[in-house]
Amino acid sequence: MEELGGLSTIAKAVVMAVGAVGPAVAIGMIGSKAMESIGRNPEAAGKILVPMLLACAFAEAIAIYALVIAFSI
Repeated sequence: MEELGGLSTIAKAVVMAVGAVGPAVAIGMIGSKAMESIGRNPEAAGKILVPMLLACAFAEAIAIYALVIAFSI
C-alpha cells in the first residue's frame, strides 16, 4: 500500500507539470502578440489591454483546473 502513495505523489506532480505548461505558453504568446500589436499601433493600446487580460485569465483558469485535478487524485 505504501507504493501506491508514492505513485500518487508522482501522478500529482505530472498532472501539475503538464497542466502548467499549456497555460504558460499561452500567456507568453498572448503577451507577445499584444506587445507586438501595441508596438505597431500605439493608439490601440486601450482596446488591446482588456481582451489581453481576459485571455490571460482564461488561460490561467486552465492551470487552476489542473491544480484541482491534482489534489483530487
